[in-house]
Amino acid sequence: MLSVSPTMGRSSLEEMLDNLLRREEKPKDTPPALPSRPTSKARLPPARRSLPVNFRVGEVGVGVEEGKRKSGESGREGEVGFRRSCSSNSFLNKRVRSDRLEESPYGCCPAVAVEESSGGAAAAGGASTSEATSAVVWEDNIRYFIKKKLRVWCRLQNGQWELVTIQSTSGEESHVQLPAGNVFVVATADLLPANPSILEGVGDLIQLSYLNGPSVLHNLQHRYSHDMIYSKAGPVLIAINPFKEMHIYGNNYITAYRRKLADSPHVYAIADASYNEMVRDGVNPSIIISGESGAGKTEMAKLAMQYLAALADGAGGIELKVLQTNCILEAFGNAKTSKNDNSSRFGKLVEIHFSTAGKICGARIQTFLLEKSRVVQFTEGERSYHIFYQLCTGAPTSLRDKLHIKEASEYKFLNRSKSLAIDGINDAQEFDKLKEALDAIGICKEYQESLFSLLALVLWLGNVSFEETGNDNRVEVVLDEAVTVVSELMGCSISDLILALSTRNIPAGKDSIPKSLTLQQATDARDALAKFIYASLFDWLVQKINQSLGEGKKQMGRSIAILDICGFESYEKNSFEQLCINYANERLQQHFNRHLLKLVQEDYEADGIDWTRVKFEDNLECLDLFEKKSLGLLSILDEESNLPKASYLTFAHKLKQHLEPRPRFRAGKDGSFSVHHFAGEVLYDTHGFLEKNRDPLPSESIHLLSSCSSPLLKLFASSVLDRSQKLSVATTFKGQLYKLMQQLESTSPHFMHCIKPNEMRLPGKFDKDLVLRQLRCCGILEVVRIARSCYPKRITHQEFSQRYGFLLSDKNVSQDPLSVSVAVLQQFNVLPELYQVGYTKLYFRAGQIDALDITRKRVLQAIIGVQSCFRGYKARSQFLELKARASVLQAFVCCENGSMDHDEYAHPLKQKHRRCASKSLDEKQSAIIHLQSVIRGWLARRQFDGIQNCENLVDNFKVQQDSNISEEEVTPSLLSELERRVAKAEATISQKEEENAALRAQLQQCDKRWAEYETKMRAMEEMWQKQVSLAAAKKSLATETIPGLPARPDACPSPYCVSDDNLSTGSRTPDRSTLLNLSDCASDAGAGREPNGRLNVVNHLVKEFEQRRQVFDHDAKAIVEIQSGPLNPSVSAGGELRRLKHRFEVWKKEYKVRLRDTRVIVHKLEHPDTDSRRRKWWGLLNTKRT
Repeated sequence: MLSVSPTMGRSSLEEMLDNLLRREEKPKDTPPALPSRPTSKARLPPARRSLPVNFRVGEVGVGVEEGKRKSGESGREGEVGFRRSCSSNSFLNKRVRSDRLEESPYGCCPAVAVEESSGGAAAAGGASTSEATSAVVWEDNIRYFIKKKLRVWCRLQNGQWELVTIQSTSGEESHVQLPAGNVFVVATADLLPANPSILEGVGDLIQLSYLNGPSVLHNLQHRYSHDMIYSKAGPVLIAINPFKEMHIYGNNYITAYRRKLADSPHVYAIADASYNEMVRDGVNPSIIISGESGAGKTEMAKLAMQYLAALADGAGGIELKVLQTNCILEAFGNAKTSKNDNSSRFGKLVEIHFSTAGKICGARIQTFLLEKSRVVQFTEGERSYHIFYQLCTGAPTSLRDKLHIKEASEYKFLNRSKSLAIDGINDAQEFDKLKEALDAIGICKEYQESLFSLLALVLWLGNVSFEETGNDNRVEVVLDEAVTVVSELMGCSISDLILALSTRNIPAGKDSIPKSLTLQQATDARDALAKFIYASLFDWLVQKINQSLGEGKKQMGRSIAILDICGFESYEKNSFEQLCINYANERLQQHFNRHLLKLVQEDYEADGIDWTRVKFEDNLECLDLFEKKSLGLLSILDEESNLPKASYLTFAHKLKQHLEPRPRFRAGKDGSFSVHHFAGEVLYDTHGFLEKNRDPLPSESIHLLSSCSSPLLKLFASSVLDRSQKLSVATTFKGQLYKLMQQLESTSPHFMHCIKPNEMRLPGKFDKDLVLRQLRCCGILEVVRIARSCYPKRITHQEFSQRYGFLLSDKNVSQDPLSVSVAVLQQFNVLPELYQVGYTKLYFRAGQIDALDITRKRVLQAIIGVQSCFRGYKARSQFLELKARASVLQAFVCCENGSMDHDEYAHPLKQKHRRCASKSLDEKQSAIIHLQSVIRGWLARRQFDGIQNCENLVDNFKVQQDSNISEEEVTPSLLSELERRVAKAEATISQKEEENAALRAQLQQCDKRWAEYETKMRAMEEMWQKQVSLAAAKKSLATETIPGLPARPDACPSPYCVSDDNLSTGSRTPDRSTLLNLSDCASDAGAGREPNGRLNVVNHLVKEFEQRRQVFDHDAKAIVEIQSGPLNPSVSAGGELRRLKHRFEVWKKEYKVRLRDTRVIVHKLEHPDTDSRRRKWWGLLNTKRT
């Protein structure tokens, strides 16, 4: 540990190394050698690099919690139920016996450490010391429990543990009181401390003050009774099967764990931790689910996949496909057993692949050791695979008629057990779900029909029967419905089928002689064909699923593996399948021990930190019993399988002969033997071991499958013919298991252990003995002890300095990783008992690294805030600068465009003027027409009124005549009045017509002037285009004329000369005399040039001057005409004059620059030696070197 001390003469690193060496010289137990693993990538601290001045490395201290643990550990060494065989002095007297595994899935053969009790004086002395210390500590604890009247655990006569209160003690006996009030005397050794009531039901077992068997069981039982089926044992999640539906799953709980709103132990928490580790650290995690058969491993795997699918939604519904695979694999690979209604009869590893964005992009499924024998035989009370019952119950009528499907009770492969249905399960509905899953995976209807056809074929093969003929026990196939249906489903002839099932071809030289089979041989041949078809169909289905999930596509290197394999099994009669399953569980238990018990302690000892080893029961002896090359159980089995006359008795005898000395093996009677596994002793019956290991398939059956018309059967037969060498089932499974272990070794494991609370599968019942046995077998108690006393967070010096080094305020610290790491810890006042410094790593107690992460996150957020403010300020400044530059550029462009009316930006202005003029003309025309219509209407109405008045006068006159009034002639005054009115109306009409004609003439004049203006604009545009092309020609000619001079982008590279007087024109325009002088100078300068046909650029400048002068004159005249003409509100003469003046000023400035540059170029042409005389000294130096 580190502590502050004055500066010493030597470096603090040298002191630390000396202290470690002195500590290693003290008498202590020799640590057992563990399997090797890859060396750490962190470098060792430099030997000569000194640590900070204000600290030194002192003696390694022990914290308060660690001291309490060590003081009470020796007293708890002899607790009953804590470990199987562990004496109170097991940590102080032990010796190491090294055995060597001949094979290992980890690619090496390391020495295996086996701890045993040792004798001798040293051991006796250590034992006496430990026992004395233990007695003193436990005596103090008893006094404390008596004084505080606390509860303790007492073992009763029936073997059960009960909470009691200590009344008094005398010697080795204690008086205790039961909750009912009874007082009795018990041995003090049978008392164990109990945890206070405040710790009842804690989520993590490492929070318990006393870690003993009764305390752990009481905590698990308390949580189980309150429907809290999940608990943590350090890094391991414990899940107790509730045997009922629990309402703690679904989208609401997924959201809670996804947003970190819930932190209680849960399978979702394990899946979330795996996903976060993959995204954060870039590793490939694995979730390893272990437990006995019926503990709920399959459901846990499905829930973990459900959470990952919801957490990382993929594209194209890939997450739905991943979830649908569970339905398919359960139908084809699960069956009802005596211990589980949905027992997995195969092992699977599901790898879910993720993209760089954390989305699911595919998956891959690996399967191991399908129990093929269940197709043809199983015990009473069990069932075959679910798919057969689902097909017989849920198949539609059309499919049943086509495949000749009957009820399950009519098939001999299914009616061997009376258990044809499972309570609470509707096989017809499950079949509908299966078809939906097959559709979701992408298996077409044609393949589905072929799939169901082969399933029906397997069922009908079981109904094929044989009858004996003659006295030699030879058999013939009974020609009944089963044979006809089988031949139809296979697509072969009945005669070929009968020959394949009832005869064998015995080779005789180059020919072969057919031989009839016995009844047992024919039955075995039929069963072997059925098992082969079903196993091949299962493998083909898994291959199709992998193709649908994207196997073979480009993976991103990130994946989460979920392992669900058959749990440990022990029945009344255990055969070859149980042996393989239990062997696989032994290997998984070793993987568990390796990562949680061995490698952790190996890290501590290899890195030189203070640590006392925790003893645990290893299963390497059992693995050695199975895997030893020459005298292992599997090697003996393969050897006997290759002998033609071997039987189960010879196999049992050879096992007894070679394995009897092994402590894990015990020979039995009638060909049986027992193996002491990590989970208990299992008795195996060797009947059928050799046949199942050989897994024979007659060549006649292979040829029959090859001749069938079914494409799948031909595919299965070709796969067998392509094999170069047929391996035994045990050897194949061993290879698959080694490959699986190597694959898991490359991942970051997350362990989940499922526990079965009772054998009756009843909800709410908690069998303490059964649960305790499962906890002991998998080493959960030892894991909790290590997790509570160890340093769960380990990080290399380099990683720690890279991650937290920026938090260091003192920049004078040496920059090696170790110095930076220690300085950071001192700066944040991390207590020395909460961490340890190793050679390559830092080791932290639980929660310490989280506090540093919180500080780091807070500082990073502050840094990000400052950076965001600075970046915002910088972005705004850049934006304002760009905006100002853009404004200048826009102003320049607008000026350029304003000087050229024909430019694209001038077109909208012309169109606007044209629209305004057209609109004004239309308005005037409409007004004139409206005025004309009003006048004409008024005149017409007035004329009509006059005529009507005249008619009225005539009528009145006639009336007067008729009424005998004296006739009077129309007076001349009346006639003259009428004539005058008519003349006036005609004059008004002629006047309006003249006005209308004048308006038409004015309109025509405006149209003519507008057309002339447009013509001038077009002419100016054409002239500008010619000038642009002329400028381009000038640049190209200038480049050709002066090959030794660089081109200038801002001036015309034409060689002409001009005097200083001509350049000082001021604001006036260059006249013709100036241009003529320029022309003469240019001609003189060009007199000495080679006649290469190049144009005189000065003459072009003169021509350009003349053209520009004509353009300006023409524009000025146009403005004068517009000003002297009729007033047009849409055209402003003053504005046009200002624009013309601006264009002239701009052109004048450009022209002056071009004249000045031309003078320089002409001068260089006249005096070519001037440039060489002006060459700098470094140019001359380079010339000399050249």
